[in-house]
Amino acid sequence: MSPLRIGIVGAGIVGASCALTLAREGHQVIVFEPEVPGGPHAASHGNGGWISPASILPMSTPGLWRKIPGYLLDPQGPLTLRASSLPSLLPWLWRFVRAGSTWDKVRLTASALHRLLHDAPDRHRELAHWANASHLLHHTGLLYVYPHRPAFEADAMAWQIRREHGVSWVELSGDALQARAPALPRADQLGVWLPSGAWCSDPGEYVRRLMVAAQRAGAQLRHTRVHALQRQPGRCTGLLTDQGACSVDRVLITAGIDSPRLAREAGDALPLASERGYHVVLPHAGLELPVPIMPSDGRMANTLTAQGLRLAGQVELAHPSAPPNWARADALLAHARRTYPVLDQDERRRGTTRWMGHRPSTPDGLPVIGPSPHCEGLWYACGHGHVGLAAAARTALWVTQGISAPNIGAPAGEWQDFSMGRLA
Repeated sequence: MSPLRIGIVGAGIVGASCALTLAREGHQVIVFEPEVPGGPHAASHGNGGWISPASILPMSTPGLWRKIPGYLLDPQGPLTLRASSLPSLLPWLWRFVRAGSTWDKVRLTASALHRLLHDAPDRHRELAHWANASHLLHHTGLLYVYPHRPAFEADAMAWQIRREHGVSWVELSGDALQARAPALPRADQLGVWLPSGAWCSDPGEYVRRLMVAAQRAGAQLRHTRVHALQRQPGRCTGLLTDQGACSVDRVLITAGIDSPRLAREAGDALPLASERGYHVVLPHAGLELPVPIMPSDGRMANTLTAQGLRLAGQVELAHPSAPPNWARADALLAHARRTYPVLDQDERRRGTTRWMGHRPSTPDGLPVIGPSPHCEGLWYACGHGHVGLAAAARTALWVTQGISAPNIGAPAGEWQDFSMGRLA
């Protein structure tokens, strides 16, 4: 197929990965992003840096609806609902609860996410090589930690589903766990080490380098805001921006939480909610943390980044325009101080920084990848929720396959499960 002129809206981890992959395929790529790629405005800037093939379980699981009242009341829990945003969130929450109402539904979601994530570390190895960013990726595994064996057994169904999909791990306790994670206090904790996992020590810099590599491959980056789609009946023909109109053969929307605004113009309903995530970075933590850790009782990634120890997690469902609730960041720090007693020293908090970002999430936990059912020439790659970093590389591959050969599409059974059609 002849090279196409492709406009990409958004330069987060998914947009930058798609830009690089499409440009290397020979397409004329134009990326529209008003901010600096990799900057703190983007969800990909502040995540925990995990690239985990085990991240195939959706947020919604059986019985979750019983916990929602508690989430409204618990300011320290890993998931909370902003009460003032509840009315606007109710339709999304209803679909969210139904999507995980049975383990059979969870297994279907896990099967789809497995196809998206199973080789994520290797896919990113290739992207990082193209972007001269290999030093930012670390293929040393990931560690999930439970306070004791009963806590692990309470999570047994999740690990069983992972095992069913070929995810392998190693249980660690006692001296073996201490050797892998010296910062953990000696106790009856249980570790689950995922050897196939990888992590990124500077997600923001990684996105920036991917975008620079895309430009070296011929892509253009225009620092401008996209206001609207340019359309003819049944077809998207370009974009209207602060810098004027731009005609293209294909439009790819990778605009995170802003994606539904443009989708509505094409008659598409993207049911995205902002699962607002927070992080705290301690530049002087003084911890020996050779492998990132996720304590099960905090559900947060503890990762040594280029800036310091990053404590990333929390889910706050609230309207995107609502101001940050920095008590969520304080909860991350309080949990880390319980996990690593050495952090109880005040001097460890010198230079601490905080961040909040918007994870664009669908009710069923699957991103939207593929063409618009209503508007020819319009494609989506958005709604990646908690797996944006891990899923970006294969998302870019599927998008490139689909756009490059629209009459053939990607191999059967791959991106079709992530299409707009499932949301009808």
